[in-house]
Amino acid sequence: AYAFGGAAMAMDTVQKYVDIPIDHYVSINMKGLKELVDAVGGIEVNNNLTFSQDGYDFPIGKITLNGDQALSYSRMRYEDPNGDYGRQERQRKIVEGVAKKVLSLNGVSNYQSVLNALESNMKTDMSFDEMKKIALDYRDAFGTIKQDQLQGEGFMQDNISYQKVSDQELDRVKKELKEQMNLENK
Repeated sequence: AYAFGGAAMAMDTVQKYVDIPIDHYVSINMKGLKELVDAVGGIEVNNNLTFSQDGYDFPIGKITLNGDQALSYSRMRYEDPNGDYGRQERQRKIVEGVAKKVLSLNGVSNYQSVLNALESNMKTDMSFDEMKKIALDYRDAFGTIKQDQLQGEGFMQDNISYQKVSDQELDRVKKELKEQMNLENK
């Protein structure tokens, strides 16, 4: 949906598909991800697959990544038995690591380097005050993030790769999202 209609279409599509409200979006490009990791002084992630990519080795266990390493870590998919799902999981780990680090930063200079990294690499429909409020209101929640993902069967159509998600899988994820968002009876 994002490729065909940008953030608005992606939000509308996901909102209708999983039947939950989506109020805002944040999009960051890969250059921004690299700069953001460097701006927070690197991040730690728990790696569950040994692999090498772009001259970097990523052993199993807790590893510390700088921006270039994080970019390579997030891009690998062909050596991963989970393919693109594994790559998406690593990208989420990086975002989670950055979020935790940003919320633990002290000092104006640290925040300035984060803002500089975001300035030309991020798109959102939120104001700075809205983002700040969300970050402060949910600061403690970053320690208990639970990740989930729709799993589907891949197929090609018009040389584009798609995923077909079963009704059971969709129902499972809808139920989980509604429970986590306290929307069960709505």
